[in-house]
Amino acid sequence: MSQAEEQLHTLLATYEESLNAADAGRIEQLFTEDGVFMPAGFPTASGRSAVRSAYDAVFANIKINIHFTVDEVEVKGDFAYARTHSEGTSTVVATGASGPEANRELFVFARGADGWKIARYLFNKES
Repeated sequence: MSQAEEQLHTLLATYEESLNAADAGRIEQLFTEDGVFMPAGFPTASGRSAVRSAYDAVFANIKINIHFTVDEVEVKGDFAYARTHSEGTSTVVATGASGPEANRELFVFARGADGWKIARYLFNKES
């Protein structure tokens, strides 16, 4: 595994940790300034502050406990992508109802002066 691939795996692990901790502030810092979050069934959030707001809204409604498995990572200079899938549970904050959560994800990364960041992220469910 190349150094860039190792750094991306670390970034994905930090994202997973932050998601499970419902830490929107930490997630915001994992995105580029112009980062875009495209969650299934919700509006696209463009820019770090919009990304933060989108995650704040998610965490106000659900608690997530998932694990990502990296299926593929490809690095091309200062850009990279990762294809992943995740499994775990989500719990509705208002009711406490819990159920399985599983998605497939696509991350696009950009490397800048402060290292690798998430530039674009989208997920959906398999049909």
